[in-house]
Amino acid sequence: MTTITENTKSEPAEQDASQTPLIVSDVHKSFGSQKVLDGVNLTAERGQTIVVLGRSGTGKSVLLKLIVGLEQPDSGSIRIHGQEIAGLESGQLNEIRKKIGFLFQQAALYDSLTVEENVQFPLNRHTTLSDAERREKARELLSNLGMERDLTKMPSDISGGMQKRVGLARALALDPDLLLFDEPTSGLDPITAAEIGQLIMKLKKERNLTSVVVTHDVHGARSFADRVVLLREGKVVIDGPFSELERSSDPFVVQFLKDAA
Repeated sequence: MTTITENTKSEPAEQDASQTPLIVSDVHKSFGSQKVLDGVNLTAERGQTIVVLGRSGTGKSVLLKLIVGLEQPDSGSIRIHGQEIAGLESGQLNEIRKKIGFLFQQAALYDSLTVEENVQFPLNRHTTLSDAERREKARELLSNLGMERDLTKMPSDISGGMQKRVGLARALALDPDLLLFDEPTSGLDPITAAEIGQLIMKLKKERNLTSVVVTHDVHGARSFADRVVLLREGKVVIDGPFSELERSSDPFVVQFLKDAA
């Protein structure tokens, strides 16, 4: 049974919490009178790829911002490897963020830096690696993502799909064990979108990364999601494998899949 009711907590045993990359418990978030998240529960185990689906305005991107600490929940708990992040001071939060990679919807590259310099940026700020070591790591990451020939190009000189590859390489620079994707295939043609999906699967296989992917790309979700979390009006409607989504007789789920086809 995959439908989650309002009071159900999708949470592992307490003794395992410190080994679990992400536990979101009964999280509420409003902006003024607009209720965006209404008691959301979500647990991501090591190596899982979880896709968060839902119509526009259902709180998908807000959930990512809460997980990385860019927003604070009104109530509830968000734990990264057992560490509660809500209310942490900036220094403590920044230490936790080093283990979280975030691929923004528009890649969010620095326009004044080359491809290679963009990937080196977090290494410059957060590591004691030498210049040569930072350069070597950045080039290795870019090579693994098929960008080894574009090191000296500026973001404006490469395509949207290539920019997202660079953003992904930068997100991986500090060797995170939790990776957050905000609409990774948005604005891409079907072939490039499929390539991004293949990269997500590659990272899972090679690095055993835990990923939370917010997307409108239902077709892509079918190919790379271990679990699908469907939000409706700030609540979790379904949390389970994609096959459960397809078998659901819930009118909202049926219409959602029909609209996404």
